[in-house]
Amino acid sequence: MRTYRLALIGFGNVGQGLATILRDYGPTIAAQHGADYRIVAVNTVRKGRVYNPEGLDPGQLLQNCGVNQRLDDIPAPYTGWTVEQVIRESNAEVIIEMTASDLLTGQPATDYIRAAIAQDRHVITTNKGPVGLFYPELSAMAAERGVHLGVEGTVMGGTPVLRVGRELLAAAGVERIQGILNGTTNYILTRMAEGESYEAALREAQKKGYAEANPSADVDGYDAAIKIVILTNLLLGIPLKLENVEREGIGNLTTRDIVRAQQVGEVWKLVAWVERTPDMVKAAVRPIRLPATHPLAGISGATNAVTFVTKLLGEVTIVGPGAGRVETGYAVLSDLLEIHHRLNG
Repeated sequence: MRTYRLALIGFGNVGQGLATILRDYGPTIAAQHGADYRIVAVNTVRKGRVYNPEGLDPGQLLQNCGVNQRLDDIPAPYTGWTVEQVIRESNAEVIIEMTASDLLTGQPATDYIRAAIAQDRHVITTNKGPVGLFYPELSAMAAERGVHLGVEGTVMGGTPVLRVGRELLAAAGVERIQGILNGTTNYILTRMAEGESYEAALREAQKKGYAEANPSADVDGYDAAIKIVILTNLLLGIPLKLENVEREGIGNLTTRDIVRAQQVGEVWKLVAWVERTPDMVKAAVRPIRLPATHPLAGISGATNAVTFVTKLLGEVTIVGPGAGRVETGYAVLSDLLEIHHRLNG
C-alpha cells in the first residue's frame, strides 16, 4: 500500500466531488489499486485554509463547507497558510489545482502550477486556462523535473476523452476532432428546440447552475474554443493557440432559426472542430446545422460528445457528462491513479 498526500488548491464542486469519492470509496480504491489517498491541505478564498500533515477527514471537510461553517474551524496544527506556503512547505506529494482562473490569461492557476512543479510536486489541474494557453511549457517543465502533470478533467469532466485519444487512438491516425464541448450552450439549444426562447433557456441554465451570472465564456464560444485547443495540443501534438480558433457563439440564433432547421430534419449545435491536412491545421467553434443522422445531432441537455475521425477506424464518438461535482472529481481520481501506476510500474 502506498500513501499519497494531497493538497487541494480550491474546494468548489470539483474538490468536493473528489472528497465525496474518497469519503465513500476510499477503502475500496485502496484495496483495488494499493493506493491510499489522503487529503492533508485545503486552501480556499471563502471557506478558509487548513493543513494537517497527518491528514484531514473528507467527510469533515464536506460538512464544514456548509452554511456558517469554515474549513479552518476543523482542528488542525496549521491554518491560514497561503497557496505558496502549501506548495513550498507542506508534505503533499500531489498538488491538485482547482481555482477559478481567467480563460484568457490562465492566472493565477498557471503560477501555482509552475511553482508546484519547481518544488518537484506532481500536479493535477482541472483548469482549462493554463492547459489551453501553456501546456507545451508546463508539460516540458514537468518532464524535466520528473513529475506528472494530470489534465484529464479539463475536457468533458470525468469522461476520459483525453486518455482515450492519447492512448487508445494514438495509432488510428486522427485527422479531425469535432464535438459538443460546452454543456451550457447545448442545454440552451436543446431547450430552444423544445420551444423556449434564447433568453428563457439561458435563465433556466443559470438557475440549474450550468451557466454563470455572466455567461459570456459559454455562450460566446470561449470555453469550447479553449477545449479544442487542448485537444489539438494533447492529441494531435500541434501547438494551436486560442487566437487561431475561429469563434462564433450562439447569441444570434433565434427560435425562427431553430424551427426552420427542424422543418428539414436538422438541429442546431455549437460544434468545435479541428482538422489537419498535409498543408495546414484549421480550428473553429460555431453554431451549425446538423442532419438528424449525425452522431452529434442527438446529444441533448448538458451532455458533451466528441467524434474522432480516423484513418483506421473511421468515426469514433465518445459521449458523457461534461461537468458535475462527482463526475469531474472522478477525472482527478483517474489522474491520481495514473500517477500511482506510473510510479509503481
